[in-house]
Amino acid sequence: TGFDSDNSSGDFSEANHKVPEMLDLDPHESNRTGKHNGETEIQENGIKRHRTSLPAPMFSRSDFSVWSILKKCIGLELSKITMPIVFNEPLSFLQRITEYMEHIYLINKACSHADPLERMQAVAAFAVSAVASQWERTGKPFNPLLGETYELTREDLGFRFISEQVSHHPPISAFYSEGLNKDFIFHGSIYPKLKFWGKSIEAEPRGTITLELLKHNEAYTWTNPTCCVHNVIIGKLWLEQYGVVEIVNHSTGDKCVLNFKPCGLFGKELHRVEGYIQDKHRKKQCVIYGKWTECLWCTDPTTYETYKKSEKRGGEQKKKSVSEDDIKSENDEADDMPEVQDTVQFIPGSKLLWRINCRPPNSSQMYNFTSFAVSLNELEKGMEAILAPTDCRLRPDIRNMENGNMDVASKEKERLEEKQRAARKERAKDEVEWHTRWFHQGTNPYTGTPDWLYSGGYFDRNFSDCPDIY
Repeated sequence: TGFDSDNSSGDFSEANHKVPEMLDLDPHESNRTGKHNGETEIQENGIKRHRTSLPAPMFSRSDFSVWSILKKCIGLELSKITMPIVFNEPLSFLQRITEYMEHIYLINKACSHADPLERMQAVAAFAVSAVASQWERTGKPFNPLLGETYELTREDLGFRFISEQVSHHPPISAFYSEGLNKDFIFHGSIYPKLKFWGKSIEAEPRGTITLELLKHNEAYTWTNPTCCVHNVIIGKLWLEQYGVVEIVNHSTGDKCVLNFKPCGLFGKELHRVEGYIQDKHRKKQCVIYGKWTECLWCTDPTTYETYKKSEKRGGEQKKKSVSEDDIKSENDEADDMPEVQDTVQFIPGSKLLWRINCRPPNSSQMYNFTSFAVSLNELEKGMEAILAPTDCRLRPDIRNMENGNMDVASKEKERLEEKQRAARKERAKDEVEWHTRWFHQGTNPYTGTPDWLYSGGYFDRNFSDCPDIY
């Protein structure tokens, strides 16, 4: 979730360190739209076709060690450690948050259901899908500068999104999204607490996520699971999510409890998610199971318990990969699902709630980005004139890294950190308090806990008083 800081140690710079050669990228995959320099192709149906690859493939990290940096920082607060840019991915953390919206069809599905149980199932699937894009994403996003923003409007998906970095120490990112059909509002703030355990780095989630379904006058809240990156000293980096996520429907009293299981000693529980939905009387309505890296299913509690008892008695249950035929028989909307081979043990009679999107064939050469993530930093023609000057797409260090100019990107990153540091000193000298532009501190109306709330007005596009951060 981020290690960068404006407190640079200054003992490592890509500007004076030779970066290994770039990975090969299939030229036919480099830009299927045939458009370059931010131009976007318009399809016959009038919908914009977003880019399918980055301008340049990622650099190899094989010659770099995270431990070579962290061993100098034992006992320090991780948010104040500057990591070499080679460990980054060319996205800001604000853009990483936007990836929550990749599976927005689940929100649309929740809005369309008349049954509150089915709505909760869709919301639970959305909460799990929100962390699915992190699978194999061991590169860290850039820490946003104070006052940095990111906006995204996707008419084809039916939403618009705005986020702002509202605090630097501690780092807090606030976001707000709404349906273009005025059917939902999705908002929250995120400020992870980072811990270094020697062999792993753990990001404990802080902050509440809220989804409001306006048609049903319902509000759901939850907090993300803990994220942990393993093998920071030696070996291949890998990531897991664990912890209990409770999703509360504040209108009906229904609750969904999801247990993201730690992998365990032999990795038997790796990526597994199990849980249940209960009504306000604590009666279980259904059981949910699957993997946050693959898919999510639900079944009734009786069927689930019978299956588990049979399994314990040594009954022969086949661990089969779920085929398209299985999905079609269990889910009427199977045609919209990608073709992915699952490793989840399927319980007959289960209903499919969600499956992960297939990643582009060259994803491993693009920081393991999904197709949605690939499009996030795209700077379309004419966009620069209407974006806020604080938008992530205009950050020179991220833009240069995306284009493969690592030396320039590293120098720009150092320059931006220096500029932020100088601006903070100047404010302290003049006793000027920093004011956020698009969000304000308040109280979450459903949980009663402190939260950052959208102040409104961003899409009026009056950016005259935006800070100069780049």
